[in-house]
Amino acid sequence: MAPHAVPRQGAGHPTLDELMPWSVRPLRTGRSWVTGPDPASLKARWERLVRAEGEEQERLFRPTRSRTPWTPAAALPGRTASTGRLARDPGTYPEPVRVQHGPFDEQWLIPDHRLIDAARPELWRVADARQLFVFEHGFLPGDSGPALSVTALLPDGYAPAGRPGHVRPLYRRPGGVEPNLAPGLCAALGAAGLGAGGPGPGGEPVSPEAVLAWALAAAYPSPGGCLVPLPCDGALWSAGVDLGRELLRIQLRGARGGERPRLPGGRRPYVRSAVPPRPGSVAYDAGSGTLLLDEGRIAPVPAQAWEFRVGGVRMLEVWFARRAAGWANPERDGLDAIGPAGWPREWTSELLELITVLALLDGVRDRRRELAERIGAARTLGREELRAAGVLPVPAAARRPASVLGQREEGPEGQFTLL
Repeated sequence: MAPHAVPRQGAGHPTLDELMPWSVRPLRTGRSWVTGPDPASLKARWERLVRAEGEEQERLFRPTRSRTPWTPAAALPGRTASTGRLARDPGTYPEPVRVQHGPFDEQWLIPDHRLIDAARPELWRVADARQLFVFEHGFLPGDSGPALSVTALLPDGYAPAGRPGHVRPLYRRPGGVEPNLAPGLCAALGAAGLGAGGPGPGGEPVSPEAVLAWALAAAYPSPGGCLVPLPCDGALWSAGVDLGRELLRIQLRGARGGERPRLPGGRRPYVRSAVPPRPGSVAYDAGSGTLLLDEGRIAPVPAQAWEFRVGGVRMLEVWFARRAAGWANPERDGLDAIGPAGWPREWTSELLELITVLALLDGVRDRRRELAERIGAARTLGREELRAAGVLPVPAAARRPASVLGQREEGPEGQFTLL
């Protein structure tokens, strides 16, 4: 894949931080055993922890300054779990939730605030069926991967290259209320001729979802943050939004009522030889287009899916490494030693879908390059125009979480608080 095409006038393009001003730092679990690709292993780890007592429980827990077995914590918004000290009252096992781990991996997390150093409750508070989360992948010179990813799952903000970006919800409140966009942005884009009704005061504001779609299609990384050029041409805007909606459909993998991604017949990957119980490596045979997991064989796999990188890291290698490191191993110490005995069948289905997602994303590469070239030749709305329209600078309140009134949440030791 070729590096990002950078449109001209880059210095005048607004950053994603200016267009989506409220952001949240990535989750910080403080202990690796609370997440993993296998939910059954998480339950086994929990049961081992709550059976232990005293120093043994503390050792397994892996205490930090933020969390120990004696630290009470508020319940995560929307979740039910004990809020007392785990060493005294562990409560029932909280069923794991699916989370987005990095750009394209889906894993599981034990949703117990007592186990997580920094769970970012403000994200849990706005996570619902209408919400979408965007995160940047950071700047790496020559990187050809996407600048942004989007998910309907709660993202942990993990960055494969070790450069975690902030998580940006599309909406500031539950129910798709109050878009996390610079105040006045949608109206200003509509007045510029990008919404229905044409340019001028009669132009209708563009939708928050259209702004997100455009950013997915047109954003590009820079050392100072992800830049999002905004066109003055309605036809160019429509082309970018259409492309962004295709990228959104692929990445959401059937969430929010969409269809799960599929490649055309003849290009769909299949298991040609069963994956062994504990594959130790993943490789690619370019000649036959085959993904090799020891003696396991999956084909056809396009070379572009194998080479798909974010932050300079192959996504298929990252996905496999996370799983290969988690086999049950009594020689390892701690709860991380508890893992699956072998390759679960579900992982094969997940791997086939990931190959499909990466292949489909690479399939729109030429359209993204063409869009970047058109943006480079077009007149754009820069920071100065957004300042004149009153969109910039962003007010400080837009960078803070919104109040979620009327939502009762259980605080530490069973106390309730009204937000």
